[in-house]
Amino acid sequence: MDNVNRRDFMKSIAAAGALASVPAQAAESNDGGPVFLATWKHGLPAVNRAAEVFHQGGSLLDAIEKGINIPEEDPEVTSVGYGGLPNSEGTVELDAGIMDGTRHRAGAVTGLRGVKTPISVARLVLEKTSHTTIGGIGLQEFARNMGYHPEQLLTPNSLKKWMEWKADPHHQTFWLSPENHDTIGVVATDGKGHIVAGCSTSGLAWKIPGRVADSPLVGCGFYADDRAGGASATGDGDLMTNYCTSVSIVHMMGRGASPQEACEELLRDMVKAIPKNKVAACAVIAMNTRGEVGAASMNPQFHLQYALWKSGKSQMLDSKDVY
Repeated sequence: MDNVNRRDFMKSIAAAGALASVPAQAAESNDGGPVFLATWKHGLPAVNRAAEVFHQGGSLLDAIEKGINIPEEDPEVTSVGYGGLPNSEGTVELDAGIMDGTRHRAGAVTGLRGVKTPISVARLVLEKTSHTTIGGIGLQEFARNMGYHPEQLLTPNSLKKWMEWKADPHHQTFWLSPENHDTIGVVATDGKGHIVAGCSTSGLAWKIPGRVADSPLVGCGFYADDRAGGASATGDGDLMTNYCTSVSIVHMMGRGASPQEACEELLRDMVKAIPKNKVAACAVIAMNTRGEVGAASMNPQFHLQYALWKSGKSQMLDSKDVY
C-alpha cells in the first residue's frame, strides 16, 4: 500500500469512533470490496484491525485472527481472552474457532488455559494439523509446542468479581446477563467470494470447569463456505448449540435466502421448536459471498449491536429484534 492510500485508510479507521449507530438497512449495499462483520461493541476495533491487516497484504485468515486478537488482549473485555471471567473454580478457560470457506477446513480449541489469544492457537490447529478441534491436556501441550508459555489470565478486576460471586451464599450459577456478552464473532469476505469466519470466548461466567458451548464448535458458533457465506452466533451457547445455528444460516443462504432473512428465520425456527426460546439470549450475524450482511436478536432484552467495516469505513449497527 502506498503512503497516500495508507493515510487515507488510517483516516477512515480514526473516524470510526465518531460514527453513531445507524439502522441495519444502511449495510445492504456493497462496492465489491472486502467486508468485515463482528458482534458487539468490542467488535469495532476488531473489524478495524482486520481491515488494516488485509489492506497491508495479509490473507483473510490473517485479518480475522489479528482482528479477534484485539478484544482477546484487552483486559477491559471480560468475556473474551485476557481478563475473561473465570469458571466456578476461578480459572479462565478459553474457546475459539476459525474456518476457511475455500478449503472448507476449520481449527478450534476448547478449554484453553494460560494463553490470551485462543483464536491464534485455533489457527495453528487449522494450519499445522489434520485435526479440527483439540482440548484438554493435549491442547495445553500443543500450545506449549507452538511456543506459547502459560501466563495468568485473571486480571485484578476479574479476580475481584469471582471472589464476590464465590462469597455470596445465594450466588447465581451458570447465568448469562445482558452485560456479559460471551463472544467475539467475526465474518469476512475479500470481495471476490472468499469467506472466513471466527469466534472467541471465555464462555459463561462461573461455568462448570470443562464446559464447552457453541463458540468453538464448527457449524454452531461459526461457519464459512465460499459457496454460500458465513455466520456466527452469540448469547446462550448451550441453547444455540442444539440448533447448529451458524451452519443452518449458511445453508439457508445457499438456498437463496438473504443474510437478514436467514438470521431471522433461524431464530423463528428456535421458537417454533420450543416457544419459551422467545425470551432466550440469542443473536446471530451472517454474510453472503456478495458481502451483503444480516443480523438479528431474539428479543430487545438481548439486543445485538454489531460492527461493520465496508467501503473504507466502520460503524456500529443495530440488529433487528425478532420478538
